[in-house]
Amino acid sequence: MSSPSSPILRLDRPYKAILFDMDGTLLDSHVAVERVWRDWAAAYGRDSAPIMKVSHGRRTIDTVRAFDIPGLDVEAEVLKIEALEIADTDGIVAIAGAAELLARLPSDRWVIVTSASRALATRRLTAACLPIPAFMINAEQVTHGKPDPEGYNKGAGLLGTTADQCLVFEDAPAGIEAGRRAGSDVVAITAARPFSFEAGCSEVLDYNHVQFELA
Repeated sequence: MSSPSSPILRLDRPYKAILFDMDGTLLDSHVAVERVWRDWAAAYGRDSAPIMKVSHGRRTIDTVRAFDIPGLDVEAEVLKIEALEIADTDGIVAIAGAAELLARLPSDRWVIVTSASRALATRRLTAACLPIPAFMINAEQVTHGKPDPEGYNKGAGLLGTTADQCLVFEDAPAGIEAGRRAGSDVVAITAARPFSFEAGCSEVLDYNHVQFELA
């Protein structure tokens, strides 16, 4: 819960557009995410802790590949995990101030750049009572997932600008790195942070504690 005494981050630079990550940034889904990955790890006799460290902010296929389980059909496993994630929306809620901010932004000035599929993103946004954006970059639309900057570069392009003219909101190390590599200013949202880490960028609890301008 945000505290009225928390400092406000004021960004003086006007931005052409705003690029949002989704999980952990616009909505808190970490309880559901961890349930699914914990069950998946247990099914293969793996410790879920290392998986949690690398799964946040990354595409499911990249996480599954990283654990290199012998004989695993990676693409079939991704479909299985995605089905479980789509079915599990218990505990998914919007980050404080997110709904109000999105309602104020013109629809052609913001985009979601998420490591989730389109189906999963739509499901979670709906569960959190957040709007489905006019522009979205999903896992299916990139060749290289975060921390590669491809998604943020493509997201900016959808809005007719470049990533270095945009403000990125993120929450996880992979996404923060992707935004910075794209040349964007990055602000980390900490309300749903799954584990402690050094962000290397400005941080705020939620959207009630940041102010910025659109060019």
